[in-house]
Amino acid sequence: MDMLTIGAFAKACRLSPKALRLYDELDLLRPARVDPDTGYRYYAAAQLEQARLVAWLRRLGMPLAEIRQVGRLYDRDSTAAAREIRAYWARIEAETAVRRDLAAFLVDHLTTDSREPGKDTTMLELRYSAHSDTGRVRPANQDSAYAGTRLLAVADGFGPAGAPASSAAVEALRFLDTDETPAGGVLNLLEDAVRGAAQAVQDVAGDADDGTTLTALLWTGSRLALVHIGDSRAYLLRDGELFLITHDHTVVQSMIDEGRLTAEESVSHPQRAFLLKALTGGGATVVPDLRLHDAHPGDRYLLCSDGLSSVVPEDRIHDLLTSPIGPDETVKALVGAANKAGGPDNVSCVVADVVERAAA
Repeated sequence: MDMLTIGAFAKACRLSPKALRLYDELDLLRPARVDPDTGYRYYAAAQLEQARLVAWLRRLGMPLAEIRQVGRLYDRDSTAAAREIRAYWARIEAETAVRRDLAAFLVDHLTTDSREPGKDTTMLELRYSAHSDTGRVRPANQDSAYAGTRLLAVADGFGPAGAPASSAAVEALRFLDTDETPAGGVLNLLEDAVRGAAQAVQDVAGDADDGTTLTALLWTGSRLALVHIGDSRAYLLRDGELFLITHDHTVVQSMIDEGRLTAEESVSHPQRAFLLKALTGGGATVVPDLRLHDAHPGDRYLLCSDGLSSVVPEDRIHDLLTSPIGPDETVKALVGAANKAGGPDNVSCVVADVVERAAA
């Protein structure tokens, strides 16, 4: 076996001897031989490719613990290692998108002044409706839906304690519906409220894996702050176009993100209901998706459990949302469409329109 000193190996793989010693200690890249008398490390030429992989992953910003996992997969199956890297980068891109939205909001918040002469000061408000239905198959309703002046929320419970879990999560946010919320601190406020919701779910679910999804919008008077955990969804209808503004936290969605599954294949995948994120009784810390959306007059928002989105095609949802009827009739039409499609699950919908406030 061709052996290289640590200095020669470091030069060949472009890792410093200090980094190689650290990776040895962390079990990321063990030397092929260590001199028993001097402790000097020697590496096999065949280890160069793995060393370069470690160097590339460090440049990518991957944490050492995840590099260790990729390295172990690489030894057995390079394709599995590639999937792990793809999954890591998909997660980084999703997290970056959230930070980008927050940065854009902060730039806008710090560079605009509502007191500027001539600035549009149109006052906006929400008109809203919520409805939750058991569906045609399930014996009980584990969903919860809420719509108020400032708060819109949908939660989809699961497990024996699913109904009290979804109810507890929504109830924990209800205090947000009482006071006007400043746009500048709304994301922090919403994040704190979700911690309270997580504790409320733990209180009713105990140590079981029962739990709930949670998707909510909080109105500030000019913006809507979104918090999202799980596979309930939020849509925005603007200028006739329908946009999905949440990202499902599911196994199949992660496989789609990684390129391992198409959206068409996901519909019949046996793991389509498996959640990667939810509020549960197990006490695991969950980081929600948080972002801000500027409100425009004429916008229409839909929050729904997967009892709607999994059985009613998106083009049909679009048609129902664009109908010239108010939120109450629209909610009933959406729930009716889910039941007409078989109603295999509980279905909950919240519809809210952004309108100009009538003059006093």
